[in-house]
Amino acid sequence: MQTAELAALPLSERLQAMEVLWESLCQEPGQVQTQTLPDWHHQVLNQRLAALDAGAETVTPWNEAKDRIRQRTRTLNSSA
Repeated sequence: MQTAELAALPLSERLQAMEVLWESLCQEPGQVQTQTLPDWHHQVLNQRLAALDAGAETVTPWNEAKDRIRQRTRTLNSSA
């Protein structure tokens, strides 16, 4: 599938395609190298982990977060 074909899909389908792609990447953790991340990304991740460890951040279970994102996507698509 070409980039233009993906871009032409409705938002909900593009998000679904992105989720499938992300899940496929997670199935091959050895293939995704952390050294390919820029330094600023490591810094942000370290800051967020420190805030989480200090109890300054709240956590939403992934399934709840996905449901909330899907609901927002449905709302956006229905208002478009």
